[in-house]
Amino acid sequence: MKLSNATLSQLPQHVDRPTYDRSAITPGIVHIGLGNFHRAHQAWYLHRLMQQGEALDWGIIGAGVRPGDAVQRDRLAAQDYLTTLIELDPNGRSAEVTGVMIGFVPVEADNAALIAQMADPAIRIVSLTVTEGGYYMDPVTKGFDAGHVDIQHDTANPDAPRTAFGAIVAALKHRRAKGIGPFTLQSCDNLQGNGEILRQTVVSLARLSDPDLAHWIDTHCTFPNAMVDCIVPATGPKELELARTFGMEDASPVTHENFRQWVMEDAFCAGRPDWDKVGATFTSDVHAYESMKIRILNGGHQLIANPAEVLSIATISECMEHPLIRAYFHKVVGSEIAPHVASVPGMTPADYAKLVERRFSNPEILDTVRRVAFDGSSRHTGFVIPVIRDALAANGHIEGLALSQAIWARMCEGTREDGSVVAANDPIWDDLCRAARAAQHNPEIWFQQRNIYGDLGQNQRFASEFANWLTHIWEHGTRSALRQYLRL
Repeated sequence: MKLSNATLSQLPQHVDRPTYDRSAITPGIVHIGLGNFHRAHQAWYLHRLMQQGEALDWGIIGAGVRPGDAVQRDRLAAQDYLTTLIELDPNGRSAEVTGVMIGFVPVEADNAALIAQMADPAIRIVSLTVTEGGYYMDPVTKGFDAGHVDIQHDTANPDAPRTAFGAIVAALKHRRAKGIGPFTLQSCDNLQGNGEILRQTVVSLARLSDPDLAHWIDTHCTFPNAMVDCIVPATGPKELELARTFGMEDASPVTHENFRQWVMEDAFCAGRPDWDKVGATFTSDVHAYESMKIRILNGGHQLIANPAEVLSIATISECMEHPLIRAYFHKVVGSEIAPHVASVPGMTPADYAKLVERRFSNPEILDTVRRVAFDGSSRHTGFVIPVIRDALAANGHIEGLALSQAIWARMCEGTREDGSVVAANDPIWDDLCRAARAAQHNPEIWFQQRNIYGDLGQNQRFASEFANWLTHIWEHGTRSALRQYLRL
């Protein structure tokens, strides 16, 4: 049956559904970038809280600033903004329907509707999942990229902005003028210090057109740092069919693993739901959790996805079935990444690495190599290259980390070892391809990409390791390079 409010009571008994009165929910959160991850993670925590009869004044209004977001809005509006979450546990699948989302702002070029929604006094949190590369941050200096064409547009047109951040600034301008007060801005992206990065982007953008407003935002809004963790594959025909096996037609179901973690600072200037009652962790030391997750899980994803793409392996669980790739992950994480990761309460880096290895190996999760390898120019700069710098500073091992960069360069050449073409999968794919093809004959051209490596290429130890590996890969292949690293 088609998923809707009217059919909730008719769902099969084995499908969990909202026990709360959806008509009683009022808005409290606007979430920008409403994709699968948000619905399987942040929205799920709120759903669990509402299932206990709490937080009905924290309903979520979805939003987006890209044309494609309008398609998602139409899909969800047609089913009353309900979402089917399907947990893919090796011991058995289960499904539940969540209902915490109660609307989706119309997607407009000038973002007028989004600005008006965020200016509503009922909105106390604006959260975002806009990808790691979506914060207009220089990947090397980590400073604000004021020269980006989108930022220049928003600076010249502050009342009709193009970006989510411009819309946030405009909404806060309205709130300040009307004496409504600030809201919390909450990043849910995989960035070390994501709250501080979000603060930098919003305050820096505001300062370009209204320094007084920028000061007000910086003083009164809060930007809690947070770590988010749950593997959530993209939705395709298989996921749509899987929802039907549970007896419903959902135009946008979400599959996810049987693991979630959400760790955040308790810094919410206008209140928050009691997420800690349903498993979230509030702490003053988010950094340690962030570092462990970003370096081992997100960095580990890049370690395995790039050779898998070159070797025509389709999914992450298949990567872990490949003896060379699994052994490569295990060795690099254990000997080159973990030494630069601190323990957190109840979890050492070694224990976390074992947990991640099990999660990556879940055969029920059809998480594609292509999804994980997407936007490597942001993910390597955020997840892998900082570890290389730390390892060099500590005179630690970098052999496998340098190999990861050589394999990425091989992937960006644009063909797999079987001759098939790697379709564009990065916002700067053309630039990466040009550098990778030139580096085939002159390896140093690859790390001359200062927008990615900064001055790292000037480190002779890294440059030598990288050049040796890339030369070996082109002469003998990726499998041979992995075997040599593993001493097989």
